[in-house]
Amino acid sequence: MLQRCLIAAAVIAASATVEVRAAQVSPDTAVDSYPAKPVRLVVPFAPGAGTDITARTIALKLASSWGQPVVVDNRPGAAGTVGVDLVVRSAPDGYTLSMITSTHAINSSAYTKLPYDLVRDLSPITQATMQVSVLVVNPALPVKSVKELIALAKTRPLDYGSSGTGGFSHLAGALLAQLGGIEMTHVPYKGGAPALTEVMGGQIHMIVQTLLQAQPHIKSGRLRALAVTSGKRSRAAPELPTMIEAGVPGYEVTGWYGVVAPPKTPQPIITRLNREIVKVLHAQEIRERLAAAGSEVVGSSPEQFRAHVKSEVSKWSKLAKQAGIRIE
Repeated sequence: MLQRCLIAAAVIAASATVEVRAAQVSPDTAVDSYPAKPVRLVVPFAPGAGTDITARTIALKLASSWGQPVVVDNRPGAAGTVGVDLVVRSAPDGYTLSMITSTHAINSSAYTKLPYDLVRDLSPITQATMQVSVLVVNPALPVKSVKELIALAKTRPLDYGSSGTGGFSHLAGALLAQLGGIEMTHVPYKGGAPALTEVMGGQIHMIVQTLLQAQPHIKSGRLRALAVTSGKRSRAAPELPTMIEAGVPGYEVTGWYGVVAPPKTPQPIITRLNREIVKVLHAQEIRERLAAAGSEVVGSSPEQFRAHVKSEVSKWSKLAKQAGIRIE
């Protein structure tokens, strides 16, 4: 009996020692070996969108650096909320990440109910870029300036596309209608890429889209660019006026892309991811490639990105109210 008790005590003591040692080394070991398997990077919009292009640029470089695949997983729907909700509910182990954009800050204000809180329920990693967006129309539309577009909209019905109800391009179009004193019909799509395709095909008249995504089609003549939506001209397209210069006082909206992880992801993994992604973004070839398409690399710290998201939610809340956007 005594021998059995001694054996049991030894087993318990050994187990406790293993548990203590595991608790002591597991965080560092996890970071040292991370990533030990493929990482999924969710893009909450359709393939071909500006978010998708940026995500694939980051994923390719990370995979090369890590020696592990970084799989881009497109999960469009509900102006980007479907993909982000998936990540919020994923294991906080660093193997599921997501891109988020200014659209998600808008959603926080425009939707009466969301399955997550953008600030509370995600672990910020870095703001990757700031995005220049551009107002583009189908070349068959008889306008070559924003003033001509507004004048035309006062004589005939026009519509504009978006990446989804409550998204960046929706608010940007609604703001143009409000500040331009015109009425236009909003046509939502499951992502910016299909909406842009419809503009090129003549099914809808216009859209505000990232220069990153629209520029190849502008150069090919399939789209006509009228103005950029930022407060200053873009170095990637200096010939285009700002919306303010084009005759719409007070019009200034700028988008951004960032990378996040599920809530409660261990800080050492967040720090590792931030360091690796920022390194990718600041590589000269990546900076030049993104800059040529109208993207300005940011590469912020997790703390800076969290503060930026909070600020953006507040800013877009005011703009959404001005544009009268509220979604059940």
